[in-house]
Amino acid sequence: MAIIKGYAVHAAGAEPLPYKFDPGDLHENEIEVDVTHCALGRRDATLIDNDGNISQYPFIPGHEIIGTVSAVGAKVKNFAVGDRVGIGWQAGSCGECEWCLKGEENFCASATFTCVHRNGGLADRVRIHSRFAFPIPVSLESDTATPLLAAGVTAYASMRAFNVGSKTRVGVVGIGALGHLALQFARALGAEVTAFSTSADKEADAHAFGAHHFVNSRESKSITKLAGAFDLILSTAAGDQEWGSYIQALRPHGTLCFAGAPTKPLSIAAISLVSPARQVAGSNFGSPAKIREMLTFSAHHGISARIERFRMAEANQALKRIRTNQVRYRAVVENG
Repeated sequence: MAIIKGYAVHAAGAEPLPYKFDPGDLHENEIEVDVTHCALGRRDATLIDNDGNISQYPFIPGHEIIGTVSAVGAKVKNFAVGDRVGIGWQAGSCGECEWCLKGEENFCASATFTCVHRNGGLADRVRIHSRFAFPIPVSLESDTATPLLAAGVTAYASMRAFNVGSKTRVGVVGIGALGHLALQFARALGAEVTAFSTSADKEADAHAFGAHHFVNSRESKSITKLAGAFDLILSTAAGDQEWGSYIQALRPHGTLCFAGAPTKPLSIAAISLVSPARQVAGSNFGSPAKIREMLTFSAHHGISARIERFRMAEANQALKRIRTNQVRYRAVVENG
């Protein structure tokens, strides 16, 4: 196999630089993919900075990838050379634990991830176990579909976990890379959708993504007026909020679900949960089955990401815009 060329980070906080490595022999259950598109987001920036103390250098970032299969391992039956496929956050699992056997490989304690202790998609090629690659529906464009592989399925899995449907009232906190997709999924599922954002200039975009209502979350009184209004509030924001106000905005049996992680510990009065039987929950990146379901749903409903395009050599420019919250709404690097 030929040398893989990409852009790797060599130390915490450093810029990705041209890098090449020998991937060795292709494993029997792997496929090799010629990368056409790779999205970059805040998680890539945190891995570059080693914020979670899990990064090993050098490594190539990028965990939302679309490309064309260029080689298949001896035991791969589900893909052929030339197939268009997508790759998300998860790269592997044990295949034997209770979670893997239930089709919830995303909870496997032995899960591996696409650019953690591995080289990701900011390269000309990438390798992945074939169970964690997904056919891309014909109607989805590669560039705007690439962010669906992680951000998209995180939003979609949250909606499905809490049975969002035609009689559901949903709030989405944060209109960013994940939030703008969550609005689209909630609307397509038939919910009444409210967008919460600290950026008043995102109101028009929020409505374009499917929100029926927009609330400037810097105005605390606006949230207070919505007491008892929502079945589900999905937080996609990394910043801290007045979470107690969002709890009060839930109906009985309502859920405040975190798909994005605030930087500070939550402080919530337990009594606000007890009497109305409200709950606080979390949602992660979704199983392979959920990714396949999400891609089919997105193709049927015309759901895609709004992106900014960059060339591979412009990856550092993309990361600078990500770090300063300038990207609307996902940075996608194109090869070629």
